[in-house]
Amino acid sequence: MTEELKELKRRLGVVSDLHNAEAVLSWDQQTYMPPKGAVPRSMQMATLGRLAHEHFISDDIGKLLDQVGSENGAHGYDSDEASLLRVTRRDYDKARRVPSAFVEELTRTASIGLEAWTQARMESNFKLFQPHLEKIVELEIQLANYLGYQDRIYDALLDEYEPGMTTRQVEQIFQPLKGELTALVNTLQKKSDAVNDAVLHDEYDEQQQWDFGIAVIKQIGFDFQSGRQDKSAHPFTTGFGIGDTRITTRVDKHFLPMMLFGTIHETGHALYDMGYRPELDRTPLAGGASLGVHESQSRLWENVVGRSRGFWKYWFPRLREVFPSQLADQDAESFYRAINKVAPSFIRVEADEVTYSLHIMLRFEIENMLVERKVKVVDVPELWNAKMKEYLGIVPPDDAQGCLQDIHWSYGSIGYFATYSLGSMFAVQLFEQAQREIPTLLQQIENGEYAELLGWLRKNLHAHGRKFTLDELAKRITGESLQSRSYVAYLKKKFGEIYGI
Repeated sequence: MTEELKELKRRLGVVSDLHNAEAVLSWDQQTYMPPKGAVPRSMQMATLGRLAHEHFISDDIGKLLDQVGSENGAHGYDSDEASLLRVTRRDYDKARRVPSAFVEELTRTASIGLEAWTQARMESNFKLFQPHLEKIVELEIQLANYLGYQDRIYDALLDEYEPGMTTRQVEQIFQPLKGELTALVNTLQKKSDAVNDAVLHDEYDEQQQWDFGIAVIKQIGFDFQSGRQDKSAHPFTTGFGIGDTRITTRVDKHFLPMMLFGTIHETGHALYDMGYRPELDRTPLAGGASLGVHESQSRLWENVVGRSRGFWKYWFPRLREVFPSQLADQDAESFYRAINKVAPSFIRVEADEVTYSLHIMLRFEIENMLVERKVKVVDVPELWNAKMKEYLGIVPPDDAQGCLQDIHWSYGSIGYFATYSLGSMFAVQLFEQAQREIPTLLQQIENGEYAELLGWLRKNLHAHGRKFTLDELAKRITGESLQSRSYVAYLKKKFGEIYGI
C-alpha cells in the first residue's frame, strides 16, 4: 500500500468516525432521548454532519484520489483498491456539489422534523408536521438541484439511495407490476373467507413476544455480542462500524406479527451490516451497496424465509409453548395461512406480500409530485387518501394510519420508498439462486438451520460492502439483471396455493 493510499484511508476513516458519531446520536434520539432534547440534539447532529462533509470534500482528499488513482491503474475492477477509488470518487464528486452550510441546515431541519413527526403521529394531526415537511421538501428540491440530474428532478434523490437507477426505470418496473398485483389482489379477495387471521389479534403478552423474537433472531444469526435490539416508534437498523449494529422494533399486544416480523425484517438489515469484511471498515466501502440491496436482505429473511411454510413447521410448536391458550386450536399450517392472509390494509409495514408494493407505488408517485411541485404539502393527506382508494379500495380513518405512518419524510429521505419493492424483487431472485446452489435449503429451513444460507449471502453479497451496484450484484450472483418475473411467479404460486386458485 502506497503512502498516498494510507493517507487517503486515514482521512476517510475520520469522515467515517464523524458519521458514526452522528448515527449514535440519531439512534439515541429515536430510542431514549427525552422530548425536550430535540433542539440541542439537532444542533449537535448538524455540527457533526457539517464537519464530516467538510472533511470529505476537502481539496486534500481530491488530490489524494488523483494521486492514488494514477498509481493504482494495475488493480482490477473487483479489487478493494479499485473499488475504494471508484466509490469514493463517485461520493466525492457528488458531495462537492453540496455546500457545507446546506448540509448543516438539512441535518438540523430533519432532526427537528423527526420530533414534530413523532408528536403529529401520536396526535394523528398532520398540521403539526406540515410546516416541517414543507421546509424539508424545499430543501430536498434544493439538494436535487445541487446534485444535478439529466431528466427528472427525482432522479437526483433516487440516486442517493439506488445509485444508477432513474425514475423512468422504476416506472417501467412498476407499471406492469401494478397490473399484475392489482389483478392478483382482486382474484384473492374473491376468496377472502379462505384464510382466517383472527388468531393474530388475540392478546399476547409483550415481554413474551419480545423474548420469542430474540430467540428467533439469535438462531437466524444475529450476534448479540455485536448488536442489540431496542424499541422505537418506527423500526429501524443502524450501525457504528464493525462490532456495533443496532436494531429496533415495536410491540402490539393485540397484533402478534408487528413485533415478530418487524424484528426479523430489521435482523435482515443487521446481518448485512455485520457481514462486510473488516478490511472495509472506516471506508466508504463499509455498508450496503444500495437501499434496494439492503431491503432485499430484510425482505428475504422477513418474507421469503420468515413467512414460509417450512419456517413455521419448526417455529410454531415453540410459539405455542409460549402462548398455549391463544394458539390451542391452531397448527403450523393454519398459522402459516393466517400470517399470509391477503387483505388491503392501511399500514405499509403490516401489509401482506401481495399488497405491499402497492403501498410503495403510492408513496413513489406522491414524492414525485411533491418535488416536481405538482402538489402542495398541505394537500398530502387528501391526495394520500385518494390514492389509497385507487390502489387498495380503502381510505384511512385518520392521519396516523395514513400519511403520517412512515418516518422517512421527517428526516428528509425522499427517494427511499421505491427501494423496498426493488428489494422485494431482488430477495426472490437471490433466494432462487441460493436454492440452485444449496439443494437442501428448504429442508434446512424446516429444521431451523440457517447457517448455510447466511454463509451463502455473506460470501456472495455481504462481504463486498459497497463495491458493486445492485445491477452488478444481480448479474454476478444470479447471471441476470434485476427482474420482476421471479417475484410475480413466487407470489402467484405461494398465494394461489394458500387460497386454492
